Amino acid sequence: MEILSNLTPMFFALTAFGVMVGIVFGAIPGMTATMALAVCLPMTYGLDLTNGLALLLGLYVGGISGGLVPAILLNIPGTPSSITTTFDGYPMTQKGQGERALKVGISSSLFGGLFSAVILFLFAPTLADVAIKFSYIEKFLIILFALTVIASLSQRLLVGLFSGALGIWFALIGTYDITDGGNGEYRLLPDFLVNYLDSGFSLLPVLIGMFGLGTILQEAENGVREEAVDSVKFQKGAKFSFSIFKGQFVNLFRSSSIGTFVGMLPGVGGSAASVLSYTQAKNFSREPDKLGTGEPEGVIASESANNGLTGGALIPLLSLGIPGDSTTAVLIGAFTLQGIQLGPLFIGENTVTWDVMMVSLVFANLVMFMVMFFAIRHIAKVVMVPKFLLYPGILMMCVVGAYAINYGVMFDVWTLLIFGVFAWLGQKVGLEIAPFIIGFILGGQAEIYFVKSLESFGTLTIFFTKSPIALFLWGLIAVSVAYSVHHTIRAVKRKNGGNGA
Repeated sequence: MEILSNLTPMFFALTAFGVMVGIVFGAIPGMTATMALAVCLPMTYGLDLTNGLALLLGLYVGGISGGLVPAILLNIPGTPSSITTTFDGYPMTQKGQGERALKVGISSSLFGGLFSAVILFLFAPTLADVAIKFSYIEKFLIILFALTVIASLSQRLLVGLFSGALGIWFALIGTYDITDGGNGEYRLLPDFLVNYLDSGFSLLPVLIGMFGLGTILQEAENGVREEAVDSVKFQKGAKFSFSIFKGQFVNLFRSSSIGTFVGMLPGVGGSAASVLSYTQAKNFSREPDKLGTGEPEGVIASESANNGLTGGALIPLLSLGIPGDSTTAVLIGAFTLQGIQLGPLFIGENTVTWDVMMVSLVFANLVMFMVMFFAIRHIAKVVMVPKFLLYPGILMMCVVGAYAINYGVMFDVWTLLIFGVFAWLGQKVGLEIAPFIIGFILGGQAEIYFVKSLESFGTLTIFFTKSPIALFLWGLIAVSVAYSVHHTIRAVKRKNGGNGA
């Protein structure tokens, strides 16, 4: 078989090397899978297409997976798709269950990655047909559905909704681009910031600032003492066992499916996938109140979804020539270098390349699991470093990452500082960070799809009558909102009952 001639030792070595480098990039705050691919893309100049893709797919899988390490240990998402991993992963670390949380995340990542690879291989043509039928209306409703998580995640409903709305407001700052349905004018911008914010605030510096610098400022206020280090040491009773997944198969399957499906939708991205899966995990949980306090169930949902994205995002890339996210956009460069045109005919005309990519994707997930699972004790030692030594190093990496993400924009460093201070002060007045971040990530996309829908059809009623898919999504939105209201009412009654006692 022709495929066997391409599966050389060099092919597997490059895949493994890419995974290990990707893990490092994902584990360092500010360094993402996208950056890993962009930095290493020139290395493919001297490689043929097979070996070049092996390296880049390894970087992709490793970079996405590595983001769970700082998310769980330091409460700093290594990648945007690791945001919801912090909700339960970091509380588990604070309880002395850091190693357990990491291994839960790694195992879930393996399941999600392999699940998406199998779906990609077996059903790519069918899934591509479904995704291509999604108009702006369905895309808007998907984002609206994801935004309903703001109510679910909020400890106080009104405060959470305000935090989410504030995040959406920040997301709308910048040029109202004509291609997005706007008039090309600046909005929500004072004149002295026009040169810096014509494209709005960059996502990564905002994330690093709020989760990284904000945490450091809070620790500095409390006083960084040696006693703080002891609180995150692993407890003897917190060992990992695969029995933790007992009763979690539905969660794994559902979250991996959500990640794969969202990955199919161009431009939606891994953040929406992890948010959606976390929402559903909370909606269907037997003890939803515990999610966000350090439950493995939340880590499982987040990590299986964002690794499920890896295979899903390749579907529009290979079938339509449209990148599913920013990371797969870099992969287009590799195909361009080799003179290969992506699109509906790609799989049929390049069957060997298609098969090789599937082998590389599966092998990369297996390497990721072996490297991270068995070396996790060494990786986890980062939390044992005294914080007065650890935080300056983290701060330096955050600044470097923020500065480098857009190839040397100093304002991104100021963005890091602005949102770090904002998060620190916001928590003092009761602002909820998670709803704010979700609103910031999804707000801009929601506006674009909403405006494009109105441009195409001219009436609001089209959101309710366009297609059965739209009606189905409205049903999901209604269920999610109803659950949030019910959850809030139940929490208020329990609180009042407790006060009465």
